[in-house]
Amino acid sequence: MTRDFWKSGHTPTLLSAFLYFDIAFMVWVMLGPLGVQIAETLGLTAAQKGMMVATPVLAGALLRIVMGVLVDHLKPKMAGLIGQLVVIAGLLWAWLAGIHSYREVLILGVLLGFAGAAFAVALPLASRWYPPQHQGTALGIAGAGNSGTVFAALFAPSLAVAFGWGNVFGIALIPVGVAFLVYLFFAKDAPDCPPPKSLHQYLNVLKDRDAWWFMFFYFVTFGGFVGLASSLTIYFHDQYGMTPVHAGYFTAACVFAGSLVRPMGGMLADRIGGIRTLLVVYSLAAAFLVVVSFGADSAWLALAGFMLAMGTLGFGNGAVFQLVPQRFRKEIGVMTGMVGMAGGVGGFYLAASLGYIKGQTGSYQLGLLIFAGLSVVALLGLTVVKQRWRTTWGAAAIAGAKV
Repeated sequence: MTRDFWKSGHTPTLLSAFLYFDIAFMVWVMLGPLGVQIAETLGLTAAQKGMMVATPVLAGALLRIVMGVLVDHLKPKMAGLIGQLVVIAGLLWAWLAGIHSYREVLILGVLLGFAGAAFAVALPLASRWYPPQHQGTALGIAGAGNSGTVFAALFAPSLAVAFGWGNVFGIALIPVGVAFLVYLFFAKDAPDCPPPKSLHQYLNVLKDRDAWWFMFFYFVTFGGFVGLASSLTIYFHDQYGMTPVHAGYFTAACVFAGSLVRPMGGMLADRIGGIRTLLVVYSLAAAFLVVVSFGADSAWLALAGFMLAMGTLGFGNGAVFQLVPQRFRKEIGVMTGMVGMAGGVGGFYLAASLGYIKGQTGSYQLGLLIFAGLSVVALLGLTVVKQRWRTTWGAAAIAGAKV
């Protein structure tokens, strides 16, 4: 990372966006690491467990559109403050009133979706401060906040054992409150925020086929990452009889692999282009998902396989968002929301389908194989569009940004 990068933008805002995103993601996926204990208390079926961990992901996906609109109309900082206050209220309710039924845990999942919608705020907040040649790096750093899922997997199960899973929601208010204060005092909107757009302008973006391609590409990379992050604690518990705490440790290792490499994916895409990076990502992701679908003889081998799969998908997350601001610079707010929504829908699909297929067949294999097939479809789709992208909007990239 060069001195030019740090001089080109606003570092306090970039780091505030990272922290906000990091803690928000920790809260967003909390039901996954707590899933084993919650399911035992509420007596949930395999399909219900899948829906429980998938609901915050779907809610976060849909709310990213809402937050994207708020970003354009209220500017990123105010939109982020509103989203954080909703999450704080949801955690307070879950902690003080308690969760006593499947319906209530789904309601909590919807409220936690506002944390997942942080994606549509943190990325435009950071992006608007940086020029095209540093977009991959800036968004890679801000987007590395998905490492918050590591903290959820690492600490939530053990805290639940020590204090009860209901009290974990209260404990989570501590880092959430700290992130809120840092964001309040240090984040700053870029001076060149574009004017608000009408509903007609938002819908016009969807008339562009490139928007749909980006949505599908992120459906696979981010959807695979967050879907597995939400499901692996239950997977390791079911498949290998691990305790919730140990299953959480294994999940944390997999999530850490995917989070660590996201900035690297953005930086590599800045150097060689997002298209080349993604061609490798989808090829490897499909291969690793096929391998893990057959089930390993030991939990350690499964851990290695999922770490490789999630690391590859995390790399792809950074690469996708190296391309989006180049293609949709003026519509970055709404496109971040749209693409982020598609990624969340992908995560909902993967988490829910794994639970459903496990309940129907007794195995997770078919669900993993189907998602591997989607990676192949993404690879073929990128192969189709890459030449057009490089010879149209890619050819006009300014300041040396690579496609």
